[in-house]
Amino acid sequence: MNNPIRRMLIASCLAGASMALAQTTTPIQHVVVIFDENNSFDHYFGTYPNALNPQGEPAFIAAANTPTVNGLTPALLAQNPNSVQPYRLDRSMASTCDNDNHYADEQKAYHAGLLDKFPENTNATVSSTCPAGLVMGYYDGNTVTGLWNYAQNFALSDNFFDTEFGTTVMGHLNVISGQTHTTSVQTISGKVANGSVIANVEAGFDDCVTTATGTPVQMTSKNIGDLLNAKNITWGWFYADFPQSTNSQPIAFANCPSTYNSHYDPFQYYKSTSNIHHLPPSSPALIGTSTDQANHNYTVNDFWTAANSGSLPAVTFIKASKPQTGHPSDSTPLQEQQFLVQTINALQQLPQWKSMAILVTYDDSDGWYDHVMPPIVNQSNDPAQDALLGSSGMCGAPVAGAYLDRCGYGTRLPFLVISPYARQNYVSHTLTDLTSITRFIEDNWDLGRLGDQSFDAMAGSILDSFDFTSAPHTKKVILNATTGEVVGRK
Repeated sequence: MNNPIRRMLIASCLAGASMALAQTTTPIQHVVVIFDENNSFDHYFGTYPNALNPQGEPAFIAAANTPTVNGLTPALLAQNPNSVQPYRLDRSMASTCDNDNHYADEQKAYHAGLLDKFPENTNATVSSTCPAGLVMGYYDGNTVTGLWNYAQNFALSDNFFDTEFGTTVMGHLNVISGQTHTTSVQTISGKVANGSVIANVEAGFDDCVTTATGTPVQMTSKNIGDLLNAKNITWGWFYADFPQSTNSQPIAFANCPSTYNSHYDPFQYYKSTSNIHHLPPSSPALIGTSTDQANHNYTVNDFWTAANSGSLPAVTFIKASKPQTGHPSDSTPLQEQQFLVQTINALQQLPQWKSMAILVTYDDSDGWYDHVMPPIVNQSNDPAQDALLGSSGMCGAPVAGAYLDRCGYGTRLPFLVISPYARQNYVSHTLTDLTSITRFIEDNWDLGRLGDQSFDAMAGSILDSFDFTSAPHTKKVILNATTGEVVGRK
């Protein structure tokens, strides 16, 4: 039993057995979450399914039976209450400045439900390249063509929200735990208030993070990885810019490139699910298992290694490299489209496609305008941070014992369900949020709830985007990664 090769073979067999025995409550055996960056629903889908279709841009013509969305009406486009009217951005404007998505500033933009203070509170700092009112810009199906074509052929939600107002780290923590509160620290000026993360902080269990690179924070709650581990379900977070040690020794800080962003790997904030030393996988067969030294944190290349060797994890989170996340200033919708289309085209070629659900969404809105007031399901009345209702009530009165500084829901986000079981050309109006993804995973594998005031307990279901009553449709929708246009249906 001391033979390391024998131990690896036994672990691999056990991993295969756990994958084979994993029972699901739906026909979905594999969930792939593609988690992109910083776009609101109206910014990408506000005029769906009607595109301007100017000459020289990829055309989008909607199917005759396409349902409408709660989008930008003619009145909202022409008589908007904001100081700048919404305006169309074309493909030549794919590169934009980064707006303001801070916790309090986003609340101020919504102005007690009037939704009329976006340019004043979440616009990028005005300069020669960042115009006043940029935050009111939106794209249509001539730029985000791929996303609109996925909506045509699968399911789109127009009632899906960020779990809280705020930034990248908050969105990442919420999608895996429904929780931004930690008992490890109560206050870090401008970063953590009343024990809740309210701004971007660095991962607290990561050799690539030091106090010189930011403010490390250790989360103390459970996350979805803990629940999956308890049931021996394979899973992994696959991040394209995740630096790996070249061997089984801890990575040297000098080998952590500047492209790595710990904000994009939320499992590194939790001791139980972190790959502190950035170790590579023990073997392709062990990727996604709890016996792997990488402890579920990998590069995107590792995902394809596992997928192409027949070891696709049951639950996968995919994070693109910095230039392909869709994050304004770092990326563009066109670069994001290239990664999305190439990834989804390839996923549809896997044998597991027949039992797969691909969920595409975003960590936050970047402060981009959206005309729907989010329902406030979790209140907070911290006068130093909350500003939704001004000085009177801030974000409502929380229940006794509730964690403060988690005002939400936040801004509406795009959300797509791509699957052989997804309803086709369907728009869901069910109230959902980032933790609805968490809840779907919990329910599909009967994992239970995270507890400790996690938003998963109140999350709406995404099940109406699926049709499990009839045989899955076998159609694969293949797109052109450059234009986003459909090039084949198989």
